[in-house]
Amino acid sequence: MSTDQKEIEEEKIQQQHAQLLMELPRAAGSFRNDLYLYKGSWLPPPVLLGAMLMQTHFKHRSTDIFLSSFIKSGTTWLKALIFTTLNRSRYDFSNHPLLRKGPHECIPTLDLHRFEDYPITDTEVHPFPRLFASHFAHNLLPSSITDTSSECKFVYVCRDPKDVLVSTWHFILKLRPKELPPVSFDQVFKAFCEGVTAYGAYWDHVLGFWKAALKSPDKVLFFKYEEIKRDPEAHVKKLAEFMGVPISVPEEDNGMVKKIAEFCSFEHLTSLEITKTGAHRLNDGNVVQDHAFFRRGQVGDYKSQLTKEMEGQIDRITHDKFKGSGLTIGATLE
Repeated sequence: MSTDQKEIEEEKIQQQHAQLLMELPRAAGSFRNDLYLYKGSWLPPPVLLGAMLMQTHFKHRSTDIFLSSFIKSGTTWLKALIFTTLNRSRYDFSNHPLLRKGPHECIPTLDLHRFEDYPITDTEVHPFPRLFASHFAHNLLPSSITDTSSECKFVYVCRDPKDVLVSTWHFILKLRPKELPPVSFDQVFKAFCEGVTAYGAYWDHVLGFWKAALKSPDKVLFFKYEEIKRDPEAHVKKLAEFMGVPISVPEEDNGMVKKIAEFCSFEHLTSLEITKTGAHRLNDGNVVQDHAFFRRGQVGDYKSQLTKEMEGQIDRITHDKFKGSGLTIGATLE
């Protein structure tokens, strides 16, 4: 695409984006921006622009692999696991890309990627198979990659909504500008329960990919954060098999699976110098320190923040939303 064509495309998309911001339902956001209801998902303006760009300009390849998740569900950890598992024959652990750049640089998040010069249209620079990540709901993704006739693959990770909420709250505390009025945990809790959060309602997001996984298990691999924590090595094997690079017998005998799990562990990733000093630039121009993407990574950490009443309310919503789907996450209510 020529420079003139890029400028025309930029102006066209910017006009459409500006028009949508005047027309769509609007709600207060907890991070930096207000949220706009777009095709069932509440999105801040820069992410809404990302959705429009992805739907109209993204050129998929049949070998593409996408990591999808709701925010604060273990995305950073899964990026490391996926990248390391897929590229285990390409990189040695002693000189691995994750030692020099964070997981978010190894696997770009399309909706959080800076769209200067529209790099979403210039993804041919990525090695094949290309790895991408996204927090977009299933229905927001281009049908060209979600349709069952497409050979693109998805790895989806979900997490107990109570832990998602608490992790999101701590992320808000790190990212919300000091010049903005503070938001309380009660406000964030209420918005989460009502589904008025960045990327929409947690339960709708998870169900969208759960149904896709039931329909096309060869296309969508559905993981639960808690199960990965319980047995990371088993999930490394599942990832390898799903991505078309199964663990060989010699690799198994040489302890490759254990090496990958340990290399990508919370303890190892947080000990890296790049995690302590690196930074990641978002599509709105703001810079987030890499260590902000890590906190505790524990299962059940919500107990330190939620009251019993809050726990019960989220569990009831989860039970009602997932009833009849065959999916259980967190507490199971009778």
